[in-house]
Amino acid sequence: MMARRTARLARFAAVLFACAAPLATAIAANHIAMRFDVIGPLGVRVLTLRTQFEQSAGRYAVSIDYATTGIAGLIIDQKTYAVAHGRLAPGSALPETFRNHTRRNGVERYSRVSYYHDGRVEGSTTPPPSKPVAPAAAHGTVDNLSAYLRLERQLAATGTCALTVPVFDGRHRYDLVFTDGGQQTLRPRGGQNFAGVATACRMARHNRAVDEAEQAEGAQQGTIWYARLLPGRDLMLPVRMKLTTQIGTVDAYLAELQGPGVSLRVME
Repeated sequence: MMARRTARLARFAAVLFACAAPLATAIAANHIAMRFDVIGPLGVRVLTLRTQFEQSAGRYAVSIDYATTGIAGLIIDQKTYAVAHGRLAPGSALPETFRNHTRRNGVERYSRVSYYHDGRVEGSTTPPPSKPVAPAAAHGTVDNLSAYLRLERQLAATGTCALTVPVFDGRHRYDLVFTDGGQQTLRPRGGQNFAGVATACRMARHNRAVDEAEQAEGAQQGTIWYARLLPGRDLMLPVRMKLTTQIGTVDAYLAELQGPGVSLRVME
């Protein structure tokens, strides 16, 4: 039973890596930082996630780090840091490199991926998966951080969530499919004081080349609510998420935002 709960929490950590990964904006004046609190099925905070974004001269760097906390940390001690670098395009993002370092209960995992302008992708992960992703299957993919950055920029430019992004993170190959959920008015809940109009984007993950033992990793579906928290910027930011995971439905709340001319603290 303990081993099963440990495996489920490991997958849950991967969920947040995949779904909360986005961040964005523009410098020291193009630099922003966000913190999310993730609440599990029993109403207990199980994860704290931080993400940062920097933009300069048409280029970007987006990073994410998180660690299990509280009761979850007693069951599985996991820390992850990942970073993607690339070029900005109108309403999109084009990654060039992606790095991930995860330590779970003392076991280290590293992934490195390079994305080329002609669609070629070269990646490696240590330890390797039992069935590595074929180069043809990885062609034209992006990392998961850049996938969500694409969504944020497209949403700001066009107002629509409709987008399918092929993802390869050095280990897993899957598609992230986003569809429109409409405009919704959010009210304070879960200890978060945010209230206002947000755009709901539905997300579904379709595995393409993933080890059978890892098929359930990551959120399979959910809803992410985005709002214009940085007026005049070419992206929208997530304020809440509701995700279906192996441990049940979890909620992620934006707790803090620091950016150009903006300093928000919206969690009690």
